[in-house]
Amino acid sequence: MAAYILRRLLLMIPTLLGIMLLNFVIVQAAPGGPIDQIIARYQGLDSIASTRLSSGGGDSAASGGESRGARGVDERFIKALEEQFGFDEPAPARFFNMLGDYATFDFGTSFFRNRPVIDLMIERLPVSVSLGLWTTLLVYLISIPLGIRKALRHGSRFDIWTSGLVIVAMPFRDFYSPSC
Repeated sequence: MAAYILRRLLLMIPTLLGIMLLNFVIVQAAPGGPIDQIIARYQGLDSIASTRLSSGGGDSAASGGESRGARGVDERFIKALEEQFGFDEPAPARFFNMLGDYATFDFGTSFFRNRPVIDLMIERLPVSVSLGLWTTLLVYLISIPLGIRKALRHGSRFDIWTSGLVIVAMPFRDFYSPSC
């Protein structure tokens, strides 16, 4: 049993790294990165327009091309933005820097609130914990009595109807889970 638990714990590391790599690649490929958004603000456009201004193949600084929104903007300003957000380094270096920052709980500064992300997380943690605890309590208050009654009346009309209800409601469980 201990070997199984150790194996499962060790499998969490590559799984977490794979998820982080996948998220990193998706964010790098998405149009309308932080540089395009700042340039749009600089030019007086809103953040929705900045996604239209960016090149369709990801963040312009990450892909090495010039953004459509950056035309007419001082090159030194764009270089300063690239240095500020780390786009002056290659993608693998940015990924490993990100892993190091996450390992030390340095999640950076919120782009929209201009506050450390860890402070924002700590500020909202009590509400998240409260919702998770209340949801868990509610689920167990419903599922344990329901399971006992279904076991005692196996094959009855109640058992068939509740089984049907559970099967029909199963696709909607993700909308109401505490992790959402």
